[in-house]
Formats: sequence, structure tokens, C-alpha cells
Amino acid sequence: MNRGVYSLALRALSPLVWLWMARRARRAGGEWGIFSPERFGHAVAPPPAAADTLTFPSWTAPVWVHAVSLGETRAAQPLLQALLDRGLPVLLTHMTATGRAEGQRLFPKAIACGQLRQTWLPYDFPGATRRFMHSHQPRCGLLIEREIWPNLLAAARRAHVPMALVSARFSASSLRQAGRMGSVMREALAGLDQVLAQTAEDAARLAQAGASAPIVTGNLKFDLALPAPQVQAGRAWRAQVGRPVLAVASTREGEDSGFIAAIKRHAAVPRTPDAPLFLLIPRHPQRFDEAARQLAEAGLVFMRRSEGAEPDPDTVVVLGDTLGEMAFYYAASDVAIVAGSFAPLGGQNLIEACAAGVPVIVGPHTFNFKQAAEDAIAAGAALRVPDTGQAVDSAMALLADAPRRQAASQAARAWFDSHAGATQRTLDALAPWLA
Repeated sequence: MNRGVYSLALRALSPLVWLWMARRARRAGGEWGIFSPERFGHAVAPPPAAADTLTFPSWTAPVWVHAVSLGETRAAQPLLQALLDRGLPVLLTHMTATGRAEGQRLFPKAIACGQLRQTWLPYDFPGATRRFMHSHQPRCGLLIEREIWPNLLAAARRAHVPMALVSARFSASSLRQAGRMGSVMREALAGLDQVLAQTAEDAARLAQAGASAPIVTGNLKFDLALPAPQVQAGRAWRAQVGRPVLAVASTREGEDSGFIAAIKRHAAVPRTPDAPLFLLIPRHPQRFDEAARQLAEAGLVFMRRSEGAEPDPDTVVVLGDTLGEMAFYYAASDVAIVAGSFAPLGGQNLIEACAAGVPVIVGPHTFNFKQAAEDAIAAGAALRVPDTGQAVDSAMALLADAPRRQAASQAARAWFDSHAGATQRTLDALAPWLA
């Protein structure tokens, strides 16, 4: 497939894409701007009221960073903060409402003063991507993790905007998918000026797919600084609860039922004042109500975090139905099961839990974080089990074994600390563009 055929296919399929986005927006909430001017490459000026408060002296030739959704926005936080600290203007683009909301939460001061602006990434139509480059005129573009859009990169080449894939990850399935797309993906990857990979395996696969001379700079997530207020609040909450806390974090489709069944099995034993409290935290907000329904059908006493009440001794589960509080949940926990890995979905980020010094349990499917998961297991920071039932059983065994749990907690924090520095290595590689 060449880029012309790709563009025709994208136009033909765009009504289905928009329908999918509309359905997802209804489930997840938030404003998605599906047919907004920004989605078609037009720049939109700040509202007059906001413009009156701008104090940033100049907003030209911004560093453009694309963080598609919530996870990528969190991953980019250390890099974005470093760019802002250098006094550079930043254009931050997203594809999802959760990513945009997280950017607003993380950088309110930079947004208020006008140093950071957010907009939607344009659809990958040739005209929309050309308008985006002409409207914003970025000095360079930094794509976080794996966002490869052929027409967007072609428009950047025509506009002489250097482009980098940063903290890049590229799984074996991504390599197979790139091969099926033919020349269009090889051309897009070859058009990147820099490819900064998380691991040597990612770099090798990217080179095989067509990227030119990728180098390993590491994973930006290891430079994550957990928000101190959330960490303090989580630890204070854990002290007030006065019970062991087990987090089941970032559950995905098909996982909740298995975890709820295992929790019910452990909750069926006679309750004691120090019986563990479970935190069940779905990955996506559109699944909060479904998780609540399953908890109710299982007959478990639960409360929703969004209700603001404190759990009483009879509460078995707190449903984590809030966004942007993962640091709170991990700081409040003694052990964390990081889900997304108990169905063939690739797993969710275990690094944030290790940053909080929490021992981690993962499932068999961690290909999105393959190297990180394997390294954490080897370091004694994480444990792999085959299914949801054994995950809860293993977590309960850790809760009952204080010396083993403390050793795993120390290993988790030491492993996290040993991988720091990806942000500085990334900045060093990008230095000519940032001067």
C-alpha cells in the first residue's frame, strides 16, 4: 500500500471512525471535538477572557509534543516539564478527551500564562495535516511512544519540521502490522529524523520496520515524579483506614469478573477488624458503572471513591471511579495488582506502582511493557502469575508476610530509581532542535 491508496482508504473509512469516536465519547464522557476545526488542521485562538490573562512573552515556533491519550500524556510529563522549565513554548496535541483533561490537570500554570497550548491532533488527511503545519509552524515535533501517521509525517517533511519518535516502543505485533501496511509505513518511519527507543529490542524492531538509526534513550516513565500531595493524601488515607489495602489497578475489559470472584472468595471468610480492603480501579471511565454493577451482583459491600465517604469496617471494596488519582491509590496500597495483563491486551504501566514503593503482581500478557516487566520481576520488584485468582491469592500471601512484602517494596523503589535519566538523554539527543 502506498500513501495515495492509504489516504483514499482513510477517507472512505472516516465515517466509521467518526461513529466509533462518537460512541466512545458517549461512554467515556468529555468533549472530543470530533468535527471541530482543530481536527481538520485549523488553529483556534484562545477565548478572549483567557487571552487577557496571558503573560508568556512570545509564542512562536513551539515545540510540538503529541501525546495521544491519558497514558502517553502521563509518560510525557517529565519531558514536557523540562521543556517548560527551559522557557520554551509548547504545543500539546491529543486524540482523546482523557489525554486532554490530563494535560490540563498536569500543567494549569503553563496553560494559564500561555506557555503551553493544547489542541486536537488533526485527522491524517493530507489537507488537514498541511493546514496544521502551516497554522502552528512548530520548530520540531515529538511523537510519544508509537504514534506514526503517514500524512502527518509527510506534511512535516514538506514544511521542514524535524520529527522524532520519543520513548518509542514497538512490539512484535506492531512490526507485523507495519509489514502488512507495506511501503506507506516504511516510508513514514524512514521520514523520522530521530527515533529514540525505550529498549534495544524496540530499536531493533523499528529499524527492521524502516526507521533510520534508532538509538536507545530509555523510558520516560522512569523519570515520573509522583505528585507529593497525592502521595501524602494516599498514605494518610491508608493510616486512617487502619487495614491492609490491596489495589487491583487499571483493569480492562473481561478482567473485572475474575478479580471480583476472587475478592468474593477471600471476603467470604469471617470478617475481622484488620480484614484487607480492596481497591478496584478500572482503566477507563466508561467502565466505572459496569464495574459497580458487577460488584453489586456479587453481593460485595462496596463504595465509590467519587462519593467522598470513608470506608467503614464492613466495606470490602472501594471502587476507584476517579481520574488522575493513580498516585493516591498506589500510595494508599500495600500491594498492587497491575491489570491489563490478565487478558491478551499487553498490560498497563507497572512503573508508577514501583515509584510508590509498592510490590507489583502482573499477569501473563505484558507485551506493552515487556522489558520493564521482565526487569522488575528479575529485580524482585514484581511477580508474574497466570490468572486473576492466583493474582489475588498471591497478593493476600504478601499481605500476610510482612518481611517479604517489605523486601519487595524496597526492591520496587530501587529498581525504579536505577532506570532514571531518560528525560535528560532525550533532551541531549534533541539539543540542536531546542536551542
